[in-house]
Amino acid sequence: MRPSLLRYAAQALRRRDYSSAAAAAERKVAILGAAGGIGQPLALLMKLNPLVSSLSLYDIAGTPGVAADVSHINSPALVRLHPPACIPLLAGSSRVKGFVGEEQLGEALEGSDVVIIPAGVPRKPGMTRDDLFNINAGIVKGLCTAISKYCPNALVNMISNPVNSTVPIAAEVFKKAGTYDEKKLFGVTTLDVVRAKTFYAGKANVPVTEVNVPVVGGHAGITILPLFSQATPASNALSHEDIKALTKRTQDGGTEVVEAKAGKGSATLSMAYAGAVFADACLKGLNGVPDVVECSFVQSTVTELPFFASKVRLGKNGVEEVLGLGQLSEFEKEGLENLKGELKSSIEKGIKFAHAN
Repeated sequence: MRPSLLRYAAQALRRRDYSSAAAAAERKVAILGAAGGIGQPLALLMKLNPLVSSLSLYDIAGTPGVAADVSHINSPALVRLHPPACIPLLAGSSRVKGFVGEEQLGEALEGSDVVIIPAGVPRKPGMTRDDLFNINAGIVKGLCTAISKYCPNALVNMISNPVNSTVPIAAEVFKKAGTYDEKKLFGVTTLDVVRAKTFYAGKANVPVTEVNVPVVGGHAGITILPLFSQATPASNALSHEDIKALTKRTQDGGTEVVEAKAGKGSATLSMAYAGAVFADACLKGLNGVPDVVECSFVQSTVTELPFFASKVRLGKNGVEEVLGLGQLSEFEKEGLENLKGELKSSIEKGIKFAHAN
């Protein structure tokens, strides 16, 4: 990356309040699945985050190359490989390490404050998130078993799909290990929010940087429910049909990208961005920044379902408060009732897998 492009990227991140200038504690972030399509751009974005003092990159293969590549970027973070390579550590610099294989997973995790999990197979044309379940469920279970052993107090950001099932799997693994804390487990649904903001801004003809749209429910198909009635800035120009179309496009955003890439990838770049935004929010919360609110799929009493995505306030211990749904339109009330059956089934599928394997 040329210096001018790096400066532009850093300025863009600051404009959306991606980073905080407030004094920060030493924070270690681990990315599990760092050599994959999401993991690599996510590693780049986290390296640009000034709240990260140590960045640990783990995968079953390829992480030394990713770490070496990231190390050449002239941002404050400094890369160190594992096994150690000839890259000196500079005082006051962040540290980045690459770890490969199960034998190095423990070292990758030890001391982590935030663990981000994009590990697993990507979607291909014709696949739903549930088609990924049989492979990704086992991967998530193994990684969470290691987390419970090596960094049980870390905030866990689950990106691996299907999130509606992998978060319940993680919860059951942590319960079995005696380390479960519902305040520290998050399903990352930020990409749904990012899409809803982008699509709404385009249709309402308002600056996207000023838009906020809560997205609730889950993280697949009809379980994704954007609350456009609560969008800001409000727009009176959108018809009921416009809202229906925006909702459908938000729900189908992942499929739109998979089909556009013609079988050669999924929503890796936008997901990496969304993952970095949510991780940044977690770090701000850990550091005591007030009023940090993001949508996330968490243990919840907002509905009768045990897990649900809604706005959450983040703090020094993770979830500080799970916020309610607010006033819903009739269309949104209908969508809420329609999503519950599928979301309940996905949650139960994850719990059943965790108990059976």
